[in-house]
Amino acid sequence: MALSQQRQEKTQQNFFLENELTPQYAVAEEVMQLFTPSNNLISIEAKMGVQTDTLVDDFLSAINTNSDIDFNALVETFSDSQVPINPANFDNYLDYLANNVINHSIHTSSPRFIGHMTSALPCFVRPIAKLMTAMNQNVVKIETAKAFSPYERQALAMMHRLIYNFSDEFYTEHIQNSQSTLGILVSGGTAANIIALWCARNKSLGAKNSFAGVEKEGLTAALDYYGYQGAVIIGSELMHYSFDKAADLLGIGTHGLIKIPTNGDNQVELPALRQAVADCHAKNLHIIAIVGVAGTTDSGNIDSLLDIADIAQAANVHFHVDAAWGGPLIFSEQHRQKLIGIERADSVTIDGHKQLYLPMGIGMVFMREPYLASSIEKNASYTMRKGSFDLGKRALEGSRAGMALFLHAGLHLIGLKGYEFLIDAGIEKTQYMAARITTMSEFELLSQPDINLLLYRYIPESFRELTVKKQLTESDNQQINIFNERLQKSQRQAGRTFISRTTKIITCLEQEFSVTALRAVIANPLTTKDDIDAVLNDQIQIALDLSISDSLEATQSLA
Repeated sequence: MALSQQRQEKTQQNFFLENELTPQYAVAEEVMQLFTPSNNLISIEAKMGVQTDTLVDDFLSAINTNSDIDFNALVETFSDSQVPINPANFDNYLDYLANNVINHSIHTSSPRFIGHMTSALPCFVRPIAKLMTAMNQNVVKIETAKAFSPYERQALAMMHRLIYNFSDEFYTEHIQNSQSTLGILVSGGTAANIIALWCARNKSLGAKNSFAGVEKEGLTAALDYYGYQGAVIIGSELMHYSFDKAADLLGIGTHGLIKIPTNGDNQVELPALRQAVADCHAKNLHIIAIVGVAGTTDSGNIDSLLDIADIAQAANVHFHVDAAWGGPLIFSEQHRQKLIGIERADSVTIDGHKQLYLPMGIGMVFMREPYLASSIEKNASYTMRKGSFDLGKRALEGSRAGMALFLHAGLHLIGLKGYEFLIDAGIEKTQYMAARITTMSEFELLSQPDINLLLYRYIPESFRELTVKKQLTESDNQQINIFNERLQKSQRQAGRTFISRTTKIITCLEQEFSVTALRAVIANPLTTKDDIDAVLNDQIQIALDLSISDSLEATQSLA
C-alpha cells in the first residue's frame, strides 16, 4: 500500500507521548468532545472520514496479497504493554495504524489472494458498517433493538425459504411469531454448529415424566435416565474442527465424535456411516446428531445429503448440515442440485461472511422445525422475559451487534440473480484453473473440484515422469511434500500472490500416502483468469528459485 514519506519516517516513533502531561480538566474536555453531538464533532468526524477513506482506497487497490516484512520483526512492533496516560492525537494514531497495522495487513480483497475463504466485499458494506456502528443496537432484546429484531427475523426467513421452501402460510405464521425461530444469526459457522447440536441434544434428552431434562439435570443424569451408555455425534472425517469444540462443550468429549472415512471424492463413506449408526445402537449409545458436510473446508466437496437424510430418518436422529461454505449454492439454478437433501435437514449452518460476500462476523443456523430452538431458551427477569419477542432468549451470545443490516442489504442489493451470478462465476473460474493445471507438467491436480475449491501440488522436475506413471514411492512423496510446503511458505512471504495448503490422502502403487496439497479458493469476484494464470506462474518462478538455491547449496557443500 502506498504511504507518504512522512508516514514511512514515523514508523518506529511512539506517537502517544505528546499529551502525556495534559491537565486533568483538558482531558475531560477532550474526552467529552468525542461523545457530544455538535457542529465541531461533525467537522472532526468528517475529517477523520476523509483520512480513513484514503487509507481504505490505498488498501483495496493493492494487487499484492501481503507485505514482505518478516513476521517476527512485525511482532516486535507490538511489544509495549502500557496504556497511554492521556488521549492521543487522531492524526498521529492514524499514522501509527497505517505504518504498523494497515501496511502489513493481508489484502484479502486482492484478486490474487485465492487461498482462503475471505474475499472482496461489495461497496455498500462500508457505509452500512458506519451506520450499524453509529446506531449501536444490541439485537438480543427489543429494548435495545426495537426495529432490528423483526428486521433480522425477516432476513433469516428469506434464507430459510431458499433452503426449505415451505408454503406462504408457513412463513406468514412463523416469520414474526415470537414463539417460533426459523434461524439464529451468530458470529460465524462455529457458533452456528454448536447451537445446532445444542438444540439437538436438549430436544432428544428433554424433560419427561419426573425427569427435568438434560438442560437442568446435566448429561450424566440424562443418559442414565434414558438408559444410554454414552452419547456421540457422527459425521465425516472432514468435518470442520468446530465439531470438536461442540463435542467438548456439550459434555460428550472429542472421543464421542465419531469420524467416518471418506472416499476418493472426499465424501463420507455411506456404508461406513450406516455401520457406525448400527454399532452405536448395539452399544446403546445415544446419537445426538448425524452431520453432513456441504462444502468441506479442505476441498469444497459435498456429502450425499439425500442418503444421509435417509440414514438419519431411519435412525430417528437429528440431521445437521454444515453448509457454511457450500450453502449459497441454493441461489444457483445450475448448481443447486448438488445440495439435494439439504431441505430434509433438521438444522443447517451457512456463513454470510463466506459466499454471501458479507463482512466477518455473520454466521447463521436455520431450523426446519420452528420450535426446535425452544429447547435452549433461557430467560432473565430484567430482560428476555418468557414470551417476549427478544431474540437473545434462544441464542448463545449475550450481546450482539446489528449484523443483520449486512445480510438484509445483501439479499436486496445483490439479490437472488446477483448471488447466482457470483456462485456460477466462481465455479466456472475454478474449472478453468483445474483445466490449466492438467495441461501444465509442473503441477498435478489432486481431485476434480466439486464447487470452487481446488487441490493440486507442484511436482519437481525429477519426479514428473514417475508422477505421470503413478510410480511414486513413499519417500518420493515425502520429498515432494517438503518442497510444496517450502513453496507455499515462500509464496506467502513474497506477498505477490497467495495459495494456502492442506493435506490429502492419495493412492499410489496400491498404497495410501498423505500429501501436502496446495489449496485454491476461487470466490473473489475480482479474480480473473489472468489472475489465476499469474498465481500459477508465480509458483513456477518461486519453485525455480528454490531449485536453483538448492543446487547452489549442494554445490557449496561439496566444495
